[in-house]
Amino acid sequence: MLIRRMQPSPFDDVDTLDAYALPDTEGRPYLRVNMVSSLDGAAAVAGRVGSLSGLADQTLLHELRTMCDVLLVGAGTIRAEGYGPLRLGEDELQLRRERGQSEAPRLAVLSRHLDLDLGGAAFSGATARPILLTTEAVSPERRRAAERVADVVVAGRDAVNLARAVELLAEHGLPQILSEGGPHVLAGLFAADLVDELCLALAPLVIGGRELRITAGDLLGVPSEMELSDVLEKDGYLFLRYRVQR
Repeated sequence: MLIRRMQPSPFDDVDTLDAYALPDTEGRPYLRVNMVSSLDGAAAVAGRVGSLSGLADQTLLHELRTMCDVLLVGAGTIRAEGYGPLRLGEDELQLRRERGQSEAPRLAVLSRHLDLDLGGAAFSGATARPILLTTEAVSPERRRAAERVADVVVAGRDAVNLARAVELLAEHGLPQILSEGGPHVLAGLFAADLVDELCLALAPLVIGGRELRITAGDLLGVPSEMELSDVLEKDGYLFLRYRVQR
């Protein structure tokens, strides 16, 4: 997608595949988050993100998915947004081959009890076997059912340890991680100091109401300081790219 760059150096037609190119971390995990928000801070409308999205936002979302090794989401997001299989076109497949990546990013779902629709399209139609990051607390029956459609990986005793989950994804050869939340997952990732980059799309909408922000949960003990690296615009959407300062 061609997009107008406003910062750091203004230019009318920048290719988003270049603008959002991932750094080479030599196998170390790199966690990028992609979220959308209304101008007044709403991360959803009536519990769904779709009303905030437009063509530009959806195109960038698809391209960011194309770049990653694995898409990390919470179980609540899978249920609310009705995720389907991650499918790519031939041009995108060729780009992944040139980068030495697998032909499709894998889907990784954080779920304490594996209370998911295992017959849903995200699992039944997947081109790459999904990963379920779960806990020791899950019932043996539910785990066996999940293992029929996904690789089940234990990453905690009673709750999923997010730091361990990220480590395990990198150990599985999936260091370039993209997360689309939801807000509770994103808050947890920031709290555990796991986020390297935040891609935030600002929709040209004012929603009102009491909708969630892009993070939901307890206040962070120490706020995450971030540096604005890029500002881009298309169709009234502002696309902000921030890097975490450590």
